[in-house]
Amino acid sequence: MFWKVAAAKQRFSEVLRRAASEPQLIHNRDQLVGAVIGAEDAEAFVQWRERQARAFGDALDECQRICTEEGYQLEVPRRADRSNPMLEVADARRHKRSQ
Repeated sequence: MFWKVAAAKQRFSEVLRRAASEPQLIHNRDQLVGAVIGAEDAEAFVQWRERQARAFGDALDECQRICTEEGYQLEVPRRADRSNPMLEVADARRHKRSQ
């Protein structure tokens, strides 16, 4: 179900009750700004997120192990600043105003 922020605030108990069966989407000026989900869905999401974080960490550990075994060293090139036309225009305008 879709709710406007003001209605969701006024009928928060109903939003919570309905969230047990399906997500309740909260909109502000026709933009989705939030959702209220039931406890079971929240727990499933937390578990999924923890598995994803572990899987990513395991992948990084494996990459590090392979790099160590193969003697690979990451060479990071020296940083070189690039011109930024937007910044140059902003600086020129600021300089012009200060004169």
